[in-house]
Amino acid sequence: MSLKEQITEDMKAAMRAKDSVKLGTIRLLTAAIKQKEVDERIELNDAQVLAIIEKMIKQRKDSISQFEAGGRQDLVDAEKAEVVVLSAYMPAAMPEAEIQAEVAAAIAATGAAGPQDMGKVMGVLKPKLAGRADMTTVSGMVKAALSKA
Repeated sequence: MSLKEQITEDMKAAMRAKDSVKLGTIRLLTAAIKQKEVDERIELNDAQVLAIIEKMIKQRKDSISQFEAGGRQDLVDAEKAEVVVLSAYMPAAMPEAEIQAEVAAAIAATGAAGPQDMGKVMGVLKPKLAGRADMTTVSGMVKAALSKA
């Protein structure tokens, strides 16, 4: 079963269970998927759907920090609930040791010598780690590794 089919089945289950938080979040997700498909006139594969989910999670996390700064705990709780629903569709996160190994391998493969080569290294890592690791964390690891070089 593809990821899109799984999302549709989960939406039906949320309707039956009258789970309004999950239903609302999944509807936002399906709308984002359909919008991308219409805009680009393509059928999205699982990797592209994961990219949309990852982007939505990042947006929610940004909103959470803004709402916390504004003292709006009610909105923080709502965004956190959406992050939980969206995170269920993401593959298991990679352990930090594996990410470090991938970073080291990518640096070796690209021959990166310093911080100016960060774009090359991230270009290699992004397709490999998308959906399996937080790219902000990966970016920090690459920056740290390249500044030592």
